[in-house]
Amino acid sequence: MELEIQIKTLPSQPGVYQYYDKNGVILYIGKAKNLKKRVSSYFTKNHEYGKTKVLVKKIATIKHIVVNTETDALLLENNLIKKYQPRYNVMLKDDKTYPWICIKKERFPRVFLTRNVIKDGSEYYGPYTSVRTAKALLDLIKELYQLRSCNYDLSEKNIEIGKYNVCLDYHIGNCKGACEGLQTEENYQNDITAIRNIIKGNFKESIKCFYELMVHFSSKMEFEEAQKIKEKIDLLANYQAKSTVVNPSITNVDVFSIVSDESYSYVNFFKISNGAIIQSHTSEIKKKLNETDKELLELAIIEIRQRFNSQSKEVYVPFEVELGENIKVIVPKLGDKKRIVDLSIRNAKYYRQERFKQIKIVDPDRHVNRLMAQMKKDLRLSKEPRHIECFDNSNIQGTNPVAACVVFKNGKPSKKDYRHFNIKTVDGPDDFASMEEVVFRRYKRLQEEEQDLPQLIVIDGGKGQLSSALKSLDVLGLRNKIAIIGIAKRLEEIYYPNDPVPLYLDKKSESLKIIQQLRNEAHRFGITHHRNKRSKSALVNELEQISGIGSQTVVSLLKHFKSAKRVSLASVNELEAVVGNTRALKIFNYYKKK
Repeated sequence: MELEIQIKTLPSQPGVYQYYDKNGVILYIGKAKNLKKRVSSYFTKNHEYGKTKVLVKKIATIKHIVVNTETDALLLENNLIKKYQPRYNVMLKDDKTYPWICIKKERFPRVFLTRNVIKDGSEYYGPYTSVRTAKALLDLIKELYQLRSCNYDLSEKNIEIGKYNVCLDYHIGNCKGACEGLQTEENYQNDITAIRNIIKGNFKESIKCFYELMVHFSSKMEFEEAQKIKEKIDLLANYQAKSTVVNPSITNVDVFSIVSDESYSYVNFFKISNGAIIQSHTSEIKKKLNETDKELLELAIIEIRQRFNSQSKEVYVPFEVELGENIKVIVPKLGDKKRIVDLSIRNAKYYRQERFKQIKIVDPDRHVNRLMAQMKKDLRLSKEPRHIECFDNSNIQGTNPVAACVVFKNGKPSKKDYRHFNIKTVDGPDDFASMEEVVFRRYKRLQEEEQDLPQLIVIDGGKGQLSSALKSLDVLGLRNKIAIIGIAKRLEEIYYPNDPVPLYLDKKSESLKIIQQLRNEAHRFGITHHRNKRSKSALVNELEQISGIGSQTVVSLLKHFKSAKRVSLASVNELEAVVGNTRALKIFNYYKKK
């Protein structure tokens, strides 16, 4: 009753709501355009997702904070989540300390890499998610400009009284000797301005200045100095070419994208300046309450922009998100803007694949759980297919018809459970009747032996083979107890019972790869058995073709030697012990001539 009153008295204003349990522990923090509508929806909707149901049952108290705008709500929600870390909220975990490029606030500023941001008026650019990228940029700056690396206090007074002497850096050309007054503050500050532009991704001014300097040296016939400047222009142009991904008019923009599976989402972030990616970062987010991509992307954008101190007023995203009135959201449809969003999506996908590979090694249980959840979703199943069986028929020109059943458990082959079938009730090459027979025999036996049934049966073939397998499941009363699909070879169509329209899975999807692996393994296993059967049959027929050797003698030989091949390799004495001297010589001489 108290909870109902709290909900009814909520204001219809933007704000942040907090759910607490009976012990006063904070469960969940959320934002809303309209607090009353948003909070009421938790208690009026029928939640399909289990965790949301559990959350709603635990709520004992609701608190809220009203703010002026939706933007304020976004920022407040993010700050409160980071502070209280509620159980049912998504957290962007990242405990790394990223490096920054610092332009120190001092006379003749130093430029260096640091992980500690000190609020002393110095300029900090970053943070850079890749130390290698930051170092490469710093190396480029040092190649282009001669900056001091010492930490001397280069005040006017100290320089005038000659407190410091030039060091090795001056003698090898890495510094212009500001400590002895050999470089003016104005000249040094011009270099710092150019460096500031380069860090921001604006190479245009620096290239222009160097070009004018090169022309100046050339006109004075100082070709050696002109060549040095040309090398710097080439260095800048080369670095810019590597960084530029779209046209240079796209500047001071943040790009975000998201890719998701059942349990996790991956958000990629690019910072674009003058057509160049100057920052890139991907975050992994564990879902808590079956959140939508829109909800997760909004949360991630606010968090990542705060983390990387982004002041960009424009954001490119793959779909509409609500970030408040201070940020312009663009969903590009074509051109360079669309290409940069596509590149961001591709990076998120690559990151996800890398994580999958790592998790497969370090946390195989999580990998299996994710794979099973994905297959359940992709194949529209009611249960996770932890145990899958696949059937394939093998007959070549109608001879020796056989079938194979392969078994996968938790997405991996379980070879000890593989089974071969010799077709008993079908004459000639009838794939449909053969499939009906082997499916019936397999599950009749599992029922009789009270063994576990699979969650999914895969039939190698289209609608015809699937219909035949279904007949056997109907007879056994298993029609709705086991999911069954057929996979046609030509276009990898997946067929369902009583549905003429096939399902086409993404060619790169893991679910399709597992199904293909099952089908290929069943085919390989069936063909191997078929070949062995034909080989044995051919060898036995060959024994009967030897003049003077009858069927009874062949039986005696096979009983003793176990196979026709061993008979062909036996010595005269070994054969004589079984069939006597005369027959032994005939068999031995036959194989000797071959």
